[in-house]
Amino acid sequence: MAKPSLIALVSLTICLSSLLSFSYAEDTFFVEGKVYCDTCRVEFETKLSEPIKGATVNLECRNRTVDGSITYSQETVTDESGKYKIVVEGDHEEEICEVRVIKSPRADCNEFMEAWKKARVVLTKKDGVLQPIRFANSLGFLKKEAVPGCAEVLKAMGFQPLN
Repeated sequence: MAKPSLIALVSLTICLSSLLSFSYAEDTFFVEGKVYCDTCRVEFETKLSEPIKGATVNLECRNRTVDGSITYSQETVTDESGKYKIVVEGDHEEEICEVRVIKSPRADCNEFMEAWKKARVVLTKKDGVLQPIRFANSLGFLKKEAVPGCAEVLKAMGFQPLN
């Protein structure tokens, strides 16, 4: 019969080796976000905002050096609820990564919002965040004309009209 100390030593060795192999595994990140139509033309989400199905977004990482060369790029399209998920391989600690809206399929809602056309995401585990899912701020487009009901919604949020 094996000694309990030998069994404990073997168990400890197996656990440590599996932890080491996990720490050297290739980093994979999942960037998630959504794209919406700003139906009130206020450049932030309200309860009247609508998700945009089929919007094109692009994740791009650039070198932090002077030339800012592109090191990673991936494009995807939003689902029915305006959400997207981009799988990113590798650690991008030395790069600046941003998700940008490229195109809206809606002719009535395709005007870019300067403040919400891109969102920066950090794609490294060396920042203290060990979870692989990274959430990007919501991105959006402006509707051509505000829908009825915006004044009431904004008033309920504490905003006063600009008459």
